Amino acid sequence: MGYDLQAVIAEGEALRGVARDLPAARPASIGQGLSLMPMTDALFDSVADGGGVGALGFWRLPGGFEKTLAAWSAGGPVAYVEAEYFGGVGEQRAAVWDGGAIVLGPLHVEEGRPFPPAGSPISQALRRLGVVASAGEDEFSAVGLDRHRHGGAWID
Repeated sequence: MGYDLQAVIAEGEALRGVARDLPAARPASIGQGLSLMPMTDALFDSVADGGGVGALGFWRLPGGFEKTLAAWSAGGPVAYVEAEYFGGVGEQRAAVWDGGAIVLGPLHVEEGRPFPPAGSPISQALRRLGVVASAGEDEFSAVGLDRHRHGGAWID
């Protein structure tokens, strides 16, 4: 079984507000008041500035979109996260913008490497967004990011 996710995550109302200007955006509510906006092909194409991909070390962050995320973060923290796993092996990346600047990351844990004591990159980003995990779970599962195996399933 595989798992893949490339998405923007932020406070629900704030993300839905900025997404109104992007017809290809499809925000979905997750836990603890947050929403997730999968980086679908249509969204990618609508926000890319032609500068390619790979900004800040991400696989699917459209060229120039980090400036948009910085602008959106004027209203509160905004995370961009990526995860790709197959057979339990994979990688995670995450960054958080707040007040117009990157305040966390970009974080990256390569394939085959253990997560640091602070947790996975995505859990650290979610923590920065205010997610609180209960005993025995991490922030990733606390907001239910384990409910779907593929990013597009959030909007199907």
